Formats: sequence, C-alpha cells, structure tokens
Amino acid sequence: MSRVKRGTTSNKHRRKVLKAAKGYRFGRSKKEIEAKVALRKAGVYQFVHRKDKKNDFRRMWSVKINAGLRPLGYSYSKFIGAALKKKVILDRKILATLAEHNPDTFARIAEQVMK
Repeated sequence: MSRVKRGTTSNKHRRKVLKAAKGYRFGRSKKEIEAKVALRKAGVYQFVHRKDKKNDFRRMWSVKINAGLRPLGYSYSKFIGAALKKKVILDRKILATLAEHNPDTFARIAEQVMK
C-alpha cells in the first residue's frame, strides 16, 4: 500500500492564502498564520463597512439637500416633513442630485412642497 503525501495540497493552500494577502504589510503577507488572521479581519471589515456605506450616503444626501434649501429660506427637517405629508415620490438621493446639479429644478420642487 502506497502512502499519501500531502505536501502538494498544503503548498497549494498556502500559496492561495498568501496570494490573497499580497500587498499586506510586514508578516501578514509572508507568514501563513498571520495572513489567515489578516484575511479574516479584512472580511469582517468589508462586511461592516458595506453596511456603513449606506448610512454615509444617506447622511451626505441630507447635507446636500439642506445646502440647497438654505438659500431658499427653508430647513431640511421642515422640507422633509412637508414632502412626506404631500407624498412626494422623489427620494433623498434624487433630491440631493437635483440640489447639486439642477438648482433651478430643485427650487421649483421646494416651492411646490412648501406651499
């Protein structure tokens, strides 16, 4: 009965881990165990920050809308409250884009909402 040598499989796995950790600093790109830990942490950070990105964008949209409303004499909270009451179907992303790129259109929408 011949024996099974596992060096090929181990080397393949090690190369795969180190290739994924390429560009990491210090031992994290050279040592298998440190690379595994770094990759696991990187995955956790990826997952968490994918969720955070949604909050960041929503915060940015509200800032842009507020910046577009202030010269017109309105506040963000009053505008959003009025828009919800009037059932405006434009969401914050679209309103922020209009406020940034088409201020005239945004001003007309704000006037209609705040009537």
